[in-house]
Amino acid sequence: MELDQVNFCPRCGHAVQHGEHFGRLRPSCPECGWVHYADPKVAVAVLVMNQDKVLLARRVNDPFRGDWTLPGGFVDAGEDPAQAAERECLEETGLRVRVTRLLDVIAGREHPRGAHILIVYQGELISGELQAGDDADGAAFFALTQLPCLAFHSTAQILASISQKTQ
Repeated sequence: MELDQVNFCPRCGHAVQHGEHFGRLRPSCPECGWVHYADPKVAVAVLVMNQDKVLLARRVNDPFRGDWTLPGGFVDAGEDPAQAAERECLEETGLRVRVTRLLDVIAGREHPRGAHILIVYQGELISGELQAGDDADGAAFFALTQLPCLAFHSTAQILASISQKTQ
């Protein structure tokens, strides 16, 4: 939740004020002393290769509707991030994968509704039938030399690092 979206104290209902707390401007309640600490949004993505091709999903929602990205999405509260990556891949592509290792952790939001932290895993294909679902309207494998229009800088960053290692 953004700082400007916090208007009332969730404990007592009093209007909040914005003031410095622990080195940052934060909403706080002058009545009961509650201070809002914004938690980062965490997302995951999984890189799956099959015969030198990478699995991508085409976004059905804005921003970047119609562009392609690694299968992924937000981590639910209490969910293991690696399991979230496996779940998101299944939902978006119809493919079951197993996370095999951590590839990267990327900080920085790419759009206002995006994640603050992206955890990228490598995964191996286990089973399933390739078919788009959930918030993807396309799923396909692409050669690293013939990539479609990519939705996110983070996707391009990961694919560029993989391309360098395969050369």
